Amino acid sequence: RRVCLRRRRRLPCASPISRFPPLVGSTQTLSLEEMPTAAFLPSLLLLLADRSYATPTTIKLGLEWFLNPDHLPLVVALREGYFAEAGLDVQLLEPADHWEAEEEILAGRLDVAVTETLHLAQDAARGKPVIGFSRFLHTDGGVLFLGSSNISRPSDMCGRTISYPGSPGIGGPAIVQTMVEADGGSCDIASYGKHNGGFYHVKALQDKAAAVATLVFYNFEVIEAQQMGLRPGFFSLKEWGVPDFCQLVLFTTPQRLQALRPQLRQLVLAMRRATGLIKREPARAARIYEQHVKGSAAAAGTTNRSALAKVGAALSGAAAMVNPVAAMRRRKERKLEAAIFDATLAALPNDNSLSGAYFQGLMAWLVKTGQVDAQVGPELLPEGYWTNDIAL
Repeated sequence: RRVCLRRRRRLPCASPISRFPPLVGSTQTLSLEEMPTAAFLPSLLLLLADRSYATPTTIKLGLEWFLNPDHLPLVVALREGYFAEAGLDVQLLEPADHWEAEEEILAGRLDVAVTETLHLAQDAARGKPVIGFSRFLHTDGGVLFLGSSNISRPSDMCGRTISYPGSPGIGGPAIVQTMVEADGGSCDIASYGKHNGGFYHVKALQDKAAAVATLVFYNFEVIEAQQMGLRPGFFSLKEWGVPDFCQLVLFTTPQRLQALRPQLRQLVLAMRRATGLIKREPARAARIYEQHVKGSAAAAGTTNRSALAKVGAALSGAAAMVNPVAAMRRRKERKLEAAIFDATLAALPNDNSLSGAYFQGLMAWLVKTGQVDAQVGPELLPEGYWTNDIAL
């Protein structure tokens, strides 16, 4: 989801030793007689070390798409004050359209951004200054089709039209062709039709613009199709020879990684803490997310997709008061939102690391399918664009 998906800071409670005069930014001067005695020096040192008395480090974090439940650990850590307690002022920024996040980081407009492992490896192979450091979502990705398509196994997809973002590039056919071959099929890769329906996968299939859609997230499009009664079928990447790349990670540039290493460690720990809350108290997490979406749209006055969706929901809610059809539509929307939220909970990993072997396999597939230069990919070591030093 390389194209577009789209704060309140809460300080920790006052320290028990806050009876002392403020030491940061204070204009008051103490005489020697007024200075704390040796008995109080340990408390004084704790005060000086307390991050709540220091200026927080701003982290401008760019999302890869409009704000959605995939970003739950970020939202919960922000709203619950976990970032603030770690001395961070994290700003979640949605792209207005498409952006090359590493260029935004180099220009100083972002510090960190969200991407998928697939795009991280591709960017590294193109020589871009990128390094990933923490995974926070691992969903089941793959190919979606409807019951009316006469497809029952991967080899049935040979020569069919594929809907995928980035069409007419090679990515969509590379995924489908790998699955066909894993199922024992033989197919000319040039035989596939190509349709660019963006991320409106279900619509492309409904409109019969394509027979299959790929770069699909199970917790979104498959759930959507199920809720619409479309009898969706799904082939998982991991089950049919394609590297399991539907994983969201945080990345930055090597320069920003070195400059912000301690702060990025705190960022990861705060998100890990938030993931724990989400799994233990999903109903509470749902309320936090809803409050954040409503607050962000109201405060920012943005015209992004998430804000427009909420405006539309408000209008449909008002219409439902006098229109039973609108009321039914809104009930269906709420049911879909709840189903997507529930499906996303299972996609939040406790382990933020990724192995070098995983990236080696991903890069080998990219080279084999012609998505990465065969002269560059094999020579590119995973440690050049991924580190576990911060996640572990």
